[in-house]
Amino acid sequence: MNKNNWESFFDAHAPQYMNNGFTENTVSEVDFVTEELKLPEGSYILDVGCGTGRHSIELAKRGYKVTGVDISSGMLLEAKKMATEANVNVEWVHCDAVKYTPTKTFDAVICLCEGAFGLVGRDEEPVEHDLAILKNISDGLKPKGRFILSTLNAYSKIRNLTQENVDSGRFNPVTMVEHYIDEWDLPEGKKQVEVKERRYLPFELKQMFTQVGLKVENIWGGTAGNWKRQNISLDDIEVMVIATKE
Repeated sequence: MNKNNWESFFDAHAPQYMNNGFTENTVSEVDFVTEELKLPEGSYILDVGCGTGRHSIELAKRGYKVTGVDISSGMLLEAKKMATEANVNVEWVHCDAVKYTPTKTFDAVICLCEGAFGLVGRDEEPVEHDLAILKNISDGLKPKGRFILSTLNAYSKIRNLTQENVDSGRFNPVTMVEHYIDEWDLPEGKKQVEVKERRYLPFELKQMFTQVGLKVENIWGGTAGNWKRQNISLDDIEVMVIATKE
């Protein structure tokens, strides 16, 4: 089976991933998550798009039973190393979140820091891709179980786009899809990366969640490392959705 562009990128980037600055706030991010979930130790939590497992491992340290799912075998290899170093047990599953079928139900699910939702392969239809992930998450949640998603803020992106981006084909204002080749300055050096992202407005997220049986409780603004229970700022990098399985 051919890898999609994101799987290939993360397999190559995995050994350097934890050197990115945005990974430095894991403890405070998990503090926020646990305050929201209000679950006792021993509860089952699913981490979709877990990457190197930084949130999964921190949750496991706090006594939760965690399953981490990721498309990248390279990222999961790093996750396993980190879990061993931390002396915690996490169930790691190598699978595309679009195709993941939960084998048990969970008390809560997290999908944070663009771990799966919104990371669209070049040949994938974005809304179908992301709806499939949400459906799998809903299927894996126990009734009244909670789900936390952080995803990119469409308002911020639109404010920074230009007509030239539209005319060049980089951004399609009808589909809200941005597809381009960019040079990223990564810990291992500069690298050409194919980026395909579908930005969602908050009302679209609410509609998608409703379609799969998830009731949105709050949509907040914020950025990883500085999540807050506050209204969305047009310049926030991310938005966070808090929902409950109906």
